[in-house]
Amino acid sequence: MKIKSYFFFGLFFITSIIFAQEKEISGTIIDEQGMPLPGVSIIIENTQTGTETDFDGNYSIKAKPENVLIFSFLGLKTVKQTVGKKTTINVSMISDNQLEEVVIVGFGKQSKRTVTDNIASLTSKDLNNIPISNLQGALTGKAAGVQIQQINGKVEGGVKMRIRGVSTISSSQEPLYVIDGMPLINDDESVSDAPMNPLISLNPNDIESIQILKDASSAAIYGARGTNGVVLITTKQGKSGKTKISVNSSYGWSEATNTVKFLNAEQYVELFTEASANSYGADDLWLTEPGGYFDDMANGLDWRNGEVDTDWTDYALVNGSVQDHSFSISGGDEKTVFYVSGAYNNTEGIVRGNSLERYSYRGNLDHKVSDKFRIGLNSSLSKTQISRIGTDNSFSTPLQAIAQSPLNPAYLDDGVTPNNESTIYYNFLMQEYNGSWDVNITRAIMNTFAQYDFTPDLSFRTEIGYDSNNQLDEYFAGSLTESASTNGYADATSIQSDKYNINNYFTYQKSFNTSNLEVVAGMSFEESSRKRQYVAGTGFPSDALQTVESASEITAGSSSRTKYNFLSYFSRATFSLYDKYLLKGSIRYDGSSRFGADNRYGIFPAASVGWILSEEDFLKNSNTVSSLKLRGSYGITGNAGIGNFASLGLYNGSAYNKTSSLSPSQLANSDLKWERTTQVDVGLDFGLLNNKITGEVDYYVKTTNDLLLNEPVPGTSGWSSITRNVGSMQNSGFEFVLNTTNVTTSNFTWNSSLNLSTLKNEVTKLPNGDIVAERNLVREGETISSFYLVEYAGVDPDNGDALFYTNTTNADGTLDKTKTNVYSDAERIVTGNPYPTLMAGFTNNLSYRNFDFSFTFQGEWGASIYNEGGKFQSGNARYEDNQTADQMNRWQNPGDITDVPQARMYSTNGQQASTRYLEKSDFIRLRNLSLGYTIPRNVTQKFSVDRLRIYFTGVNLLTFTDYTGYDPESTYDNYGNSSIQKGIAFYSAPPAKTFTLGLNIDL
Repeated sequence: MKIKSYFFFGLFFITSIIFAQEKEISGTIIDEQGMPLPGVSIIIENTQTGTETDFDGNYSIKAKPENVLIFSFLGLKTVKQTVGKKTTINVSMISDNQLEEVVIVGFGKQSKRTVTDNIASLTSKDLNNIPISNLQGALTGKAAGVQIQQINGKVEGGVKMRIRGVSTISSSQEPLYVIDGMPLINDDESVSDAPMNPLISLNPNDIESIQILKDASSAAIYGARGTNGVVLITTKQGKSGKTKISVNSSYGWSEATNTVKFLNAEQYVELFTEASANSYGADDLWLTEPGGYFDDMANGLDWRNGEVDTDWTDYALVNGSVQDHSFSISGGDEKTVFYVSGAYNNTEGIVRGNSLERYSYRGNLDHKVSDKFRIGLNSSLSKTQISRIGTDNSFSTPLQAIAQSPLNPAYLDDGVTPNNESTIYYNFLMQEYNGSWDVNITRAIMNTFAQYDFTPDLSFRTEIGYDSNNQLDEYFAGSLTESASTNGYADATSIQSDKYNINNYFTYQKSFNTSNLEVVAGMSFEESSRKRQYVAGTGFPSDALQTVESASEITAGSSSRTKYNFLSYFSRATFSLYDKYLLKGSIRYDGSSRFGADNRYGIFPAASVGWILSEEDFLKNSNTVSSLKLRGSYGITGNAGIGNFASLGLYNGSAYNKTSSLSPSQLANSDLKWERTTQVDVGLDFGLLNNKITGEVDYYVKTTNDLLLNEPVPGTSGWSSITRNVGSMQNSGFEFVLNTTNVTTSNFTWNSSLNLSTLKNEVTKLPNGDIVAERNLVREGETISSFYLVEYAGVDPDNGDALFYTNTTNADGTLDKTKTNVYSDAERIVTGNPYPTLMAGFTNNLSYRNFDFSFTFQGEWGASIYNEGGKFQSGNARYEDNQTADQMNRWQNPGDITDVPQARMYSTNGQQASTRYLEKSDFIRLRNLSLGYTIPRNVTQKFSVDRLRIYFTGVNLLTFTDYTGYDPESTYDNYGNSSIQKGIAFYSAPPAKTFTLGLNIDL
């Protein structure tokens, strides 16, 4: 009996010792979709001991059997697990409806659940899967009602972002960009008519989230600059805990998304010989006879035997490449967190001679001085170098090389020197051979803050921001280029732009028994300045000396400087009752030096309401409806995107008879005021089946009054126009967003996101009648920038004449559709517009075990593009330019049915501006695709690597369109900054199709 007692006592003692010992507990944490969760906090209950999951959701911690592990993550329900005998504890965490996603709003944050505005929110997960050189490109197809268009395939090409359409005629159409509270400089500083992307120097990899404020209630806190929407950019911050090191490296290759087929040498000879015969008779052999024009083109090569057949597209559009390398270090403790990153991007464009190289650095620091006092600094520095090429409307640009004949050899006999002796036009290859255009951009952005919490409810925050954008353009054309007559030409342009911003505001938050209140009130001051210096010279002793300093004659020089500022006061209050009745109001009082003395200040109020129906008794326990919120908003925003001195009477200094003098240059208008946009938005947010299906439905009406226009004045006044507030415009549309969790298993997940939006634009008031800008029109009752053209009616089958509809007005108001071959007898009509009426984006994210796969399709419908170069490229041999291959389908014999008129050399037959060169630009594009594989952690840990992912990405891989030009988004870069001339293509380069291989490494 004693032996038994001793035995059981010994067994109990040994077991107690074993259970009292610490042991290694490990596991994986996943979310509802089965995706690993990095950054989950694991704490041993009633201790300070803890850890975090790595990037694959894995963790490891030492604990005793009696310990309880607490797993917590923002927005998910906390999980508790007793260790017991287990050594592996895997946890699946689900959403906590009480902890909703937090979104950034103007001068603060707000729970998405209680937001009563229309805000599109994107996170780093949405943005960083695809290596893209500019932040706008990462947003394409991701947000309803947001159109992002790269108007040219050049690496620095301008990017247009339109939020709920265009709301102005002659003011800025760009949204306001704010990064970490600092409004950014967003002025295109291109020294030519070809626009550049002002934000090209920003590194997209540093972005944590982007909020797009679309309705007036969200944007009115920015007052006079909120009409075109506001883009709030938040950069990545450090988190307390283990220091994390991330390295991303990728290399890719690119090519044009599309090329246009032009005539080869044999086809060129056939078409132009026929055109000459039609114009001058078959006996006139000036083209084909020995020593004739074709022989001159071929520059000594025998074109008859196929010695020359130049495909100029192969010289203009080349294979490009892209390298993108970045690293980041982040971490900290309970008092100080930090984030430091560096990045390098090198892009060789698909247009010959076009390239970009960018170095960037970011450092973010947040320090808690005490329980009540915090300070922080967000800073970035970048240097961007761009090799630019000529504008679309110049023969020095590569895309205009397609105008050259295939009978022209690209190079002389030495195979090195570009042929500029027998080409029809200037050979662009000479510019690369004997010229340069280099742009250097240095940009520094800084925003520092200090925040003091007087009480748990009341805090004060001050922010001081600075944005400096310095650009130096240096252009050189050597003695063999177009500047041969002056023995070379060079110019240099230096532009220095600076912006200072100060925000001071109080935040008061208070929770009562049944309600919550937040009030924000403060002021903002902003000052922007710009300095520009320009100098040009000709006559260089050697092509090796390429700066103006070496010029024998300074032919031009100028300098200018300008400045403007804003002084603003703002306030916002949000109130919720019973956590289901929501109310928000805001007001901003804006003053700007840009406007007249009588209207220098403007008031911009907004209000919104919300009702969370899913909190009502009749839905609270629903198994189908997880969340349902009805919201509505109304507000007024402004647009201040005009010249700095538009309200003032201006004088220019000039020379008269070698004597300095002043001459008036602008009429004053002390009544000049803001454009004011009133917007109404009604929306419904919903979640179904435990939020496996979520979405939004919105309808908005956006009306702009007091449009800023240059109004004509009587010529007897000595002036042609004065800037006044006249006219109005309206945008309206529906927006629909649907997010679904399609499949969720332990090994496989599939999520989808679909967004659709419609847009109707109408100019509702234009007191002084139509504004006609070549092919585009602004007319009351029509869409802004509508196409205004003669209507093409095809080809007369009897004689090959081009035909046009007369479109004169009948007595009953209808249009006369009689056909005529006399162009001047035809009237212009409104026929299409450059803005889509329907846009869509469809994103899918899938994962299977260690594989991940995602793709985004984007589509636009309803817009048109006019090919301004069509009369040269598809002009039936009217000009000597090479022709598109479809011109071989020309009319040749009576009875032929075709849309291509008879070819006639130097004779106009359908080349006039008409709908012949207008096409629908509807398209669906596979905007991006990514396939990745994460190597199992038990393998990578052997090399002290937490995560190693290998991936392949593609950008612009497929495009489905009936548009016959280069690309349905590529438009004339010389019109890129015009407010009215839109949707025009003119030798516009297509975007790049890019394939990339890369690595993500986390240590």
